[in-house]
Amino acid sequence: MNKRKREEEEEEEGIRMGTDIVWQTPANPPHPHDYIFRNGIRYVKPYYFEFIAHVKNRWAGKTIVDLFAQEFKGRPYEYYVSAVKCGRIQVDGERVPVSYIVKSSQKISHFVHRHEPPVMACEVPILQKELDVLTVCKPASVPIEGGLVRKKYIARVVGEFPKDELVVDANIDYNAREGRSTAEVRDSAKGKAASTKFTRISSNGAQSIVLCEPITGRTHQIRVHLKHSGHPIANDMLYISDETVNRSSKGSSADRSACTSATALTSSIEEKVVNDCEEKSNVGFSIDPMCTNCPNLAPKGYDTDEEGLWLHCIQYSGPDWTYECPYPDWAKLTQTI
Repeated sequence: MNKRKREEEEEEEGIRMGTDIVWQTPANPPHPHDYIFRNGIRYVKPYYFEFIAHVKNRWAGKTIVDLFAQEFKGRPYEYYVSAVKCGRIQVDGERVPVSYIVKSSQKISHFVHRHEPPVMACEVPILQKELDVLTVCKPASVPIEGGLVRKKYIARVVGEFPKDELVVDANIDYNAREGRSTAEVRDSAKGKAASTKFTRISSNGAQSIVLCEPITGRTHQIRVHLKHSGHPIANDMLYISDETVNRSSKGSSADRSACTSATALTSSIEEKVVNDCEEKSNVGFSIDPMCTNCPNLAPKGYDTDEEGLWLHCIQYSGPDWTYECPYPDWAKLTQTI
């Protein structure tokens, strides 16, 4: 009886989904009132969105539920069962049973209540204006799509980094379920080949500023290669461990180093603009009964007090152009006693 009632509720949710929900699309972009500002962080109110993919050959022959559970591991198996039953997962625009076998090239849609990662509410300075290009220095927490360009980064790491140039060659193996990567030996069957060149810029013994030049582009490559070298980024809570901290030449605790830093990335926040937005923001939002992230603003796993990672791209370059930006405040080391 309880199972039947639950299925009826899922059916009703599917009907409401098609009639009451406003779907976020490029033609329906967010408005100023959709943003929420708190403690120097900008959030987007959660919204409904249709993710679209086409069935790959290796997916064909699986049930629609197994496909999602095996390929998109961010949600539990039971969620995908319910999502198919109520029509939040569809094939070629049609509802299907949980036992449906997908075929190659079919369009699969996943209608979700999307929670975006927060970004820092920083000023975005303009570096250069040209006829057809506007170059800006974006906050480090704002993601962008990569391109076929050369990039140079700086990072603030634990310990006294070696003076000589260091090249790390270690495969990067990304675990989508955990949202993190690991470094593997070069000839390992795990992961993808990856290489990063590092050059020390300065050091105060406890921490160092390092120039990072990725030769390949893998998920979290610089962060993982720095950890592999024994010098993780000093405020990178995802990749710091006792093992890597102990390997750094001065044995500095990365947690302590991050907490005692006198600099902060939020120094450039436009306080007046943020305060005005905070007053106008409606902090409430609709709680979705099937959402695995509600009632939080951000996806699970994001610390609302988290500051920007001490890793920043300072140069993009192509065949006949180069754009550079100033060093962030955290790149100025104070001398230790």
